[in-house]
Amino acid sequence: MAHPLDALVPDPTGKPPLCGESLFQELLEGLVTDEAPQLFAIAQEYGERVDCRIAAWGLAFANHAEVVSVQGGLRVRLAEPEDALCCFNMGSFVRAHLVWHNSAGLSE
Repeated sequence: MAHPLDALVPDPTGKPPLCGESLFQELLEGLVTDEAPQLFAIAQEYGERVDCRIAAWGLAFANHAEVVSVQGGLRVRLAEPEDALCCFNMGSFVRAHLVWHNSAGLSE
């Protein structure tokens, strides 16, 4: 019995594999490297460098960004990561900053 979603995908029966298993694994890893979204944070600055905190995390894809607040009360899809800043500015004393994650700066 066929799965109902099979109607949406061409049947691969009888088609040969693209390549061997190890080369296919390399292709998958390259695809992930090339298409991985960029991680960023929305940090809130209190006063003029008096204090700060991470208010949200986001993923920047090629054509949009997804942002989730740390406290879980907000999730938004935006055209650009910078568009999230207005959601996290608060009055005159809290200013939001976009901070790109730098994995090269991590210690092992």
